[in-house]
Amino acid sequence: MEHVIHQIRPIFNHSSEILILGSFPSVKSREAQFFYHHPQNRFWKVLAAIFEETVPETIEQKKSFLLKNHIAVWDVIASCDIHGSSDSSIKNAVPNDFSNILNAAPIRQIYTNGGTAYKLYTKYCEPAVNRPAIKLPSTSPANASFSLDRLIQEWSIIRS
Repeated sequence: MEHVIHQIRPIFNHSSEILILGSFPSVKSREAQFFYHHPQNRFWKVLAAIFEETVPETIEQKKSFLLKNHIAVWDVIASCDIHGSSDSSIKNAVPNDFSNILNAAPIRQIYTNGGTAYKLYTKYCEPAVNRPAIKLPSTSPANASFSLDRLIQEWSIIRS
């Protein structure tokens, strides 16, 4: 177990309408200092399919993609004890404060990327922000029971 502090700044602007929250960045994402950086994570493929765009490759393309589509991205946890990238190993979680995003942007819905993010959000964050989240299936390669097509189908709710 290693105590890790979240170092990646949230992506949002004054036009962000949906907020997608992961649990905590993977080792690959922490190394790159950007969200969903592991090449096997299907997050970018899913969003590109939903918005009928090319999959963004660079960090700058990913930031532009999110902002153009009115999407804010961050994680539920600010710091925790974690083993590698394993959500199931998370202990001593300290939540992020979402007030800066919620005060600056017209967020109409909050979504979580997976069950762990949802569980942590409902435990630590929902009471503070008084806004429910909708749980989406994880785009992680560990969620092998969901094909890319099934993820795209489930995640399409973010367009409504």
